[in-house]
Amino acid sequence: MSFPDLEYSTAPVRESEADLLLLALPPLEADPAPDLSDWPGLRDVLLAVGFTGATGAVARVYAPEATSLPLAVVGTGPASAAASLRDAVGAAIRALTGFATIAVAAPTADPALWTAVAEGAALGGYRFDGYKTEAPKPRASRVVVHGTADPDEAALKLVVETAASVALVKDLVHIPAEWLGPADVAERAAEAVSGLPVAVEVLDEQALREQGFGGILGVGQGSDRPPRVVRLEYAPEGASRHVALVGKGITFDTGGLSLKPAASMVGMKYDMAGAATVLAVLRAAASVSAPVKVTAWLCLADNMPSGRATRPGDVLRMLDGSTVEVLNTDAEGRLVLADGLVAASREHPDVIVDVATLTGAILIALGTRHTGVMGDDDAVAAYLAAAAAAGELAWQLPLPAHMVEELDSPIADLQNAKIGDPAGGSLFAGLFLRHFVGRTADDADAPRIPWVHLDIAGSGTHKGAPYGYTDKGPTAATVRSLIRFVLTDLDEEAR
Repeated sequence: MSFPDLEYSTAPVRESEADLLLLALPPLEADPAPDLSDWPGLRDVLLAVGFTGATGAVARVYAPEATSLPLAVVGTGPASAAASLRDAVGAAIRALTGFATIAVAAPTADPALWTAVAEGAALGGYRFDGYKTEAPKPRASRVVVHGTADPDEAALKLVVETAASVALVKDLVHIPAEWLGPADVAERAAEAVSGLPVAVEVLDEQALREQGFGGILGVGQGSDRPPRVVRLEYAPEGASRHVALVGKGITFDTGGLSLKPAASMVGMKYDMAGAATVLAVLRAAASVSAPVKVTAWLCLADNMPSGRATRPGDVLRMLDGSTVEVLNTDAEGRLVLADGLVAASREHPDVIVDVATLTGAILIALGTRHTGVMGDDDAVAAYLAAAAAAGELAWQLPLPAHMVEELDSPIADLQNAKIGDPAGGSLFAGLFLRHFVGRTADDADAPRIPWVHLDIAGSGTHKGAPYGYTDKGPTAATVRSLIRFVLTDLDEEAR
């Protein structure tokens, strides 16, 4: 398992037999000041080492009057809210290597926030074994969260399954593309839901051709590894609603014949993070027996240049019959998602969410930590509320009516890119995708299915120094928010 085993205990943390005790504390001068009466001598020790209580500030301390075990403290900031606790504990578990079992407590925080402590521990304790000949110093394999709230097995299970979903995405995205082509992702998706009440259907290149998935076939035709579409369905009896998830799964993106510069190609194994995300969210829903039907569409292709590859100026016929002039083969994600959106729409779900590392323009607009969100206002508002509760940064962007005319091609229904015009690149992509979202019924005048588009090209990967529970590398952005979005009723019961 790539994150620590989690346990919850109501026993005093000082009675733990762990290898290390970790306390999450606010600044000593906070109002009210933290009560450390159960920890004799600790206040003086913290003052002596200059403990600030700033969120994520970790200090190893020696407090023999309080405990004979190794002791560390981490600052939660003055608020000690769920987000700060999650970040603080995650930062500490990430940094405190070499201890097999760590016992964690936040003695001055609201007891009901123990789930945030547990989630931070699981997220910060993630590890990818990788391919180093000498393994790095290990993070904790077991974390025991100590608190005074009544144990809640359902809440703990939700934390564990959320952490497992995040870990699944990070594991898949870490794997080099040479070992993870479209067929390999399809196989791993089936393995990920094995033993769960999930139906799996894999469409190979012949089935895709027979059914008319022209976008996915066009993107993948240049590769020796043919494309796949994986459809996963979790459909519990009496489900209250149906959520469809569509994920971009470009297992490596060279840009195709519109070849990326060498530096821009580095890291393009990450371009299947959207597909990994929708797989992980559906798996979480099935694992906690959520009363919601969830379907996930993984749109998988390798975007490679060859004599068979789609050329700039070629026209593809999409699954709904629309024709698209491909002006830029590096704007391929919207082509595979278009087919996925059409396929998902045919089942008339209550809402569709697509997830994709879609546009470089989103980094210019929002930086590297915010996810760009577009779509129907009510559905977007529900997603943003889930993201706020999960502590993930997200920002709504518009879908301007005046830009719709820019989608028009002189020879096809649509064009997939604006050549020579970088303005509003993320918005153009969002408008392109919206074209393929279907109706709530087969009637031509039926309203469009509520839809949310998540652009994680910036938020899906972290290239800087680690912070909070976030390491360098894949972040699994939107996984926790989408789990809350899908499991709204269950989540309210678990809090």
